Amino acid sequence: MGPASTRSNVKLSEIASTLASLGAKPTQSLGQNFLHDQNLAKWIVEQVGIEAGQPWLEIGPGLGALTEYAQERSENGTLLEKDDRIIDWLRGRFPKLGLIHGDALDYDVRELFWRGPVRVFGNLPYYVSSQLLFRFGEEPSPASSMVFTLQRELAERLCASPRTKAYGALTLLLGRRWKPELVRILPARLFTPVPRVDSAVVRLTPREDGSLDECDDRLFRNLVKRGFAQRRKQLRKNLDLERWPEIAAAIGVPGTARAEELSLPQWIALTNLAGGCTGDHSAKAQDTTGEIFDIVDQHDRVTGQAPRGEAHSRKLRHRAVHIFVFNNRGELFLQKRSLWKDTHPRAWDSSASGHVNSGDTYTSTAPRELLEELGVSADLQEIGGVEACEGTGWEFVKIFHARHNGPFRLPPAEIECGGFFTIEQLSRWIAARPQDFATGFLECWKTLDASHQLLH
Repeated sequence: MGPASTRSNVKLSEIASTLASLGAKPTQSLGQNFLHDQNLAKWIVEQVGIEAGQPWLEIGPGLGALTEYAQERSENGTLLEKDDRIIDWLRGRFPKLGLIHGDALDYDVRELFWRGPVRVFGNLPYYVSSQLLFRFGEEPSPASSMVFTLQRELAERLCASPRTKAYGALTLLLGRRWKPELVRILPARLFTPVPRVDSAVVRLTPREDGSLDECDDRLFRNLVKRGFAQRRKQLRKNLDLERWPEIAAAIGVPGTARAEELSLPQWIALTNLAGGCTGDHSAKAQDTTGEIFDIVDQHDRVTGQAPRGEAHSRKLRHRAVHIFVFNNRGELFLQKRSLWKDTHPRAWDSSASGHVNSGDTYTSTAPRELLEELGVSADLQEIGGVEACEGTGWEFVKIFHARHNGPFRLPPAEIECGGFFTIEQLSRWIAARPQDFATGFLECWKTLDASHQLLH
């Protein structure tokens, strides 16, 4: 069925007539409250910052109050809508846009990676807002920015300061990677049906490099959740850390401090100290002193030794291992290299990889690298190899297979984050955006793909 007018977001009467023509009354179970201010809709889309041709995803477009203006900026957009009563209407109203019929809570966010960094926005239903924030904001995330209309109370929790009632686990868990900004309060009267509370527009942008220290994400999440589980209790009781007096003094808080008294940088420092990490992650990532490689000829026979820097600068052939870790669903774990890596910073790479040091073998190096980079041990099987070439950095590579479901302990100096992906998702992503990946991984992928090893 076609639209009720050339724009679906102009007047209350048009919203009512469109819904009536579709037999679709606003549904409380879907959290439907339709924005009816055209100028405000345009302003919200401006906050998203969509540029020409840039990919974007709108969660819960409803009757297209925001969609119209987003499409004017870029037709490379996708709508994610749960309400089956308006799917055909949306498809007819916005034929140039992609349309996914489904619940955003069930949507596989990994499907977005092949499109490149995506602008994500929407008017989120109040009852699932926090769940959707984590679904699209947790690492690894394909979003380059997020702009959401949320219940005002939730928006204030996202942007809260320490020592306030609103400050909590949500503030910290999303705030470590995203910088939240409450950009505007929206009175309830701007929506129909009128909700019981006001809303707010929140913009989340990635933290600038170096603005916060890195830490073990899994440990950070664990400590924050434990710290706020009983927020009236002191941290020394909630966290039960043997070295708490020493840690409290190091991060500058009293031993009697509660969770809400610690700032985000203090929580990160707490995590590093609790995990036994006190050094500079960037210095650790760049410290390659003492690494000596066996230099090999075109047949992978040892001809001598050289320091790492010399081997790389002179493009001397040497050796490395790459490990492909699959879970029980057949998904492959990839790591995203830290921003401090001397080659391919922030590129996606094999589950684990590393150089073979002088005197070591491929088979002795693989379990060491798996333990150092992912913090686990597993049975390893050699499944392929790559000849030394420019793509591998002049490394002869042996590829190993392992099976492990995680969780993994990722060293912050080496790895920014990681995640499991299906082979189909990776195939599409690599074909569309090979620049997102380390070239050594791409060489391994081509070798395994050609031999059909990725299918097993």
